Amino acid sequence: MEQNFTIQSIGRVRCERTEPIDDNWDAFPSTIELDRARFGHEALLGLESFSHVEVLYVFDQVRDEEITATARHPRGRTDWPKIGIFAQRGKGRPNRIGATICTVVSVEGTELRVRGLDAIDGTPVIDIKPVMSGFQPRGPFKEPDWAWEIMQGYWVTPG
Repeated sequence: MEQNFTIQSIGRVRCERTEPIDDNWDAFPSTIELDRARFGHEALLGLESFSHVEVLYVFDQVRDEEITATARHPRGRTDWPKIGIFAQRGKGRPNRIGATICTVVSVEGTELRVRGLDAIDGTPVIDIKPVMSGFQPRGPFKEPDWAWEIMQGYWVTPG
């Protein structure tokens, strides 16, 4: 039986980055501010004992015409193979959902400070999950060369 449901944001990203430029995301520490009308500090209780969290968020500034359900070259680079939208992590996804594993910096009340979140200021957050080793890949990890190459400047801070 199919049920109707609505996903609501649990909070918003606060950071100095306001443009979704592809690289250098580690240069912008972020704070996730929970919606205080729905959550108290108990919602984040215990999260400080984890080194990492997975943050799920919405690419809310992606326009309808930017959404793709087909194949494309990552970042428009024709030297990389044309691949389906579900074989890449671009923001023009059908449901505009992003997911990133971040380092926990601190937890204070209803605020979670993280490093390594590739979301801009004001981005709606739809979930936060602790990263547990038991949920990490089991067995060998495999990725194509272009995927490794695309990430070379993604987190690096210039200088």
